[in-house]
Amino acid sequence: MSDRILMDSFSRRVDYLRMSVTDRCDFRCVYCMAEDMQFLPRQQILSLEELYLVAERFVALGTRKIRLTGGEPLIRPGVVELCQRIAALPGLRELCMTTNGSQLGKLASPLFDAGLKRLNISLDSLDAERFRQLTRTGDLAQVINGIDAANAAGFEHTKLNCVVMKGRNDHEINDLVEFAIDRRLDISFIEEMPLGVISEHSRADAFFSSAQVRERISERYTLIDSAESTQGPSRYWRLTEAPHIRLGFISPHSHNFCATCNRVRLTVEGRLLLCLGNEHGVDLKQVLRRYPGEPQRLEQAIVEAMKIKPYRHNFELNDDVQIVRFMNMTGG
Repeated sequence: MSDRILMDSFSRRVDYLRMSVTDRCDFRCVYCMAEDMQFLPRQQILSLEELYLVAERFVALGTRKIRLTGGEPLIRPGVVELCQRIAALPGLRELCMTTNGSQLGKLASPLFDAGLKRLNISLDSLDAERFRQLTRTGDLAQVINGIDAANAAGFEHTKLNCVVMKGRNDHEINDLVEFAIDRRLDISFIEEMPLGVISEHSRADAFFSSAQVRERISERYTLIDSAESTQGPSRYWRLTEAPHIRLGFISPHSHNFCATCNRVRLTVEGRLLLCLGNEHGVDLKQVLRRYPGEPQRLEQAIVEAMKIKPYRHNFELNDDVQIVRFMNMTGG
């Protein structure tokens, strides 16, 4: 194992990798992708072995947390076996996954047994018709069944992710909090991010800030600020009425979280993205395929990439497209 650690030019230690295993998804969420998405051909994406090799090098360089993302990671064949291999890497503290929950009914138990530690599950509405409108193809009952299957399998600290959009689901905020309390789930509310060209709605008109979400929650519950962290961008709060769950707020617009950024992202086509809101990146697929069997080359490319990690993103509250790639291409 390498004794090096990843440090960017702003003295931030990078020890968290978000890794996309597919750009494909069985949903077409209105804030994430276009309805008629064109996905990558198989030869352009990393194989499961290549994904494992990248994870292995990152862990050797001090990465302690890996999150598998998509698209929807659970529609990629072989993902459970990939989880098992990555979870076994010495030095890795936590392997997590972000999922839409559609496949958890059948895969929650195998994933738990494979060593996956924690799940984030997207849930933007508890109304079946509205859920279908926001996801375009999703079945709410199937997702709730998946959430219950995850609880039954033994997953703890499962977190719901809710993207709040004014006039679409902001009136459901407290219903979602109640749902989380009843099932002993954490929940994070997310400000919509300006990634990819969408025509379904105006992002500026739909913006609903984290402060507005907290104001809505405080109509029913008592919020207590918390210094807890899960190494990600969420700022956490607790509820006096339900201290067993955490409320997180991810606020790329209203509360920039860049100063403590410890994350990089790997797209499924092998591009290492150094920032969610910038195009700074390095092609690791080229290194993998040009120098097979030479892990030191891959490791060096990762180390060198840290030099171009920017200090912050600069998301603007308008409908201009600042980042052309969609969220499913970014890796969660």
